[in-house]
Amino acid sequence: MKHQSLTVSALAGAIKCLAGAAVLAAVSTGAMAQTKTLYVGMNGGDMERAFTQHVFPDFEKANDVKIVVVPGTSADILAKAQAFKDKPQMHVMFLDDGVMVRAASMGLCQKLGDDPVMKEVYPTARLNGDMAVGIDMGMTGLAYNTKMFKDNGWAPPTSWMDLADPKYKGKVVFQSAASSTFGLHGFLMYNRIKGGDEKNVDPGFKAWSGDVGKNVLEYITNSAKIAEMVQTGEAAIFPLTPTAVGRLQKRGIPVEYVQPKEGSVILMVAECVIANNSEPELAQKLAHYLLSAPAQAKALEFGNHFPSNTNVTASGEAKPYLDKFQGYMKTATVLDWDLINANRQQWNTRWNRAVEQ
Repeated sequence: MKHQSLTVSALAGAIKCLAGAAVLAAVSTGAMAQTKTLYVGMNGGDMERAFTQHVFPDFEKANDVKIVVVPGTSADILAKAQAFKDKPQMHVMFLDDGVMVRAASMGLCQKLGDDPVMKEVYPTARLNGDMAVGIDMGMTGLAYNTKMFKDNGWAPPTSWMDLADPKYKGKVVFQSAASSTFGLHGFLMYNRIKGGDEKNVDPGFKAWSGDVGKNVLEYITNSAKIAEMVQTGEAAIFPLTPTAVGRLQKRGIPVEYVQPKEGSVILMVAECVIANNSEPELAQKLAHYLLSAPAQAKALEFGNHFPSNTNVTASGEAKPYLDKFQGYMKTATVLDWDLINANRQQWNTRWNRAVEQ
C-alpha cells in the first residue's frame, strides 16, 4: 500500500509538472506570437549593414518587432513590389527618388501619416504629397581633379558651364545621360542654363555638341571608372556627389566637390510605406522613426548617409561634412520627375543618337 501511495503521489507530481510546463509553453508561444516581422526592401551592402546593425535595433527593441531586409537595387525592389501589388511581401521600401516617384504613380505607396517629425525634414524631401519622403539626401554637382588643377594653375570650377571651357578640351568625363543619374542631372542643368526645362530639352540637345560635347574625352556608363581616370590624369572635371567624392578622398584619390553657382540637383533615397501591406500601423511607425533625428544621426555616423531631418547634429569627423552638406542644400534644385519619367525613354534614344553616336 505504501508503494502504491508513492506511485500515485509521484504520478500526481508528474502530471502537475507537465501541466506547469504546458502553461509555460503556452505563455512562451504567446510571447513569440507577439513578435512581428517587418520586411524592408533596400540596397544591400554598406547601407544594409549600417541600418541592420545601428539604425533598426532601437525600433526593434521598443516595438518587439524583427526587421528583415530584402536587398536589391531600386529597380529590383520596384519589380518585387509591383509583382506582389495585390498581396505585398514587403512593408516599407527604399528607392532612388526618380524610381520612387514612378512607384508612387503606380499606386504602390501609402501616404505617410501626419506626425511631428514630418515638419523636421527638408521640404524638398517630401515627394508627391507625402506618398514618399527622402531619408538619405544628396546632390549632384561638380567634382574636379585637384592635382591636375594645381599642376595647371587652374582655379576651382564654379559653374556647370565650366564643362564647356576650352582649357578642359579632352579632359571632361561625363556620365551617359541615358544610363546614369549623374549624367542626366548634369545634362538637365545645362539644358536649364540654355533656356530649357524638363518640358523642353531641345535647347540642351541643340547646343551640347558644339559646347560641352567638344570637351568630352569619354562618356562613361557609370562613375566607377572615374577613380582610375583621375589617377591617370585623363579626367579633370565631371559631375559627382559630395558622398562619392568623400569616398574617393578616403582612398587617397585627389578630388574635390564644388557646388555650382546655378545649384546642384537633389539626389536622394526615399522611403515609402507599401500600400495594402499586412502591418500598416507598424509600418507607418517605422517610417516615421526612420525620419527622426536619432535614427538619421546613426545612419550618418555609421553609414555616411546625409540626413533629411534638419535637426540632426554631428561631431568629430562627420561634423564638417554635415555642415558643408547643409550649406549645399540651400541652393539644391528639385527636378520634375513626373515629366522626366514620362519622357526618359525618348530622351535616351535621342541622347544615344545625337550625343554618343
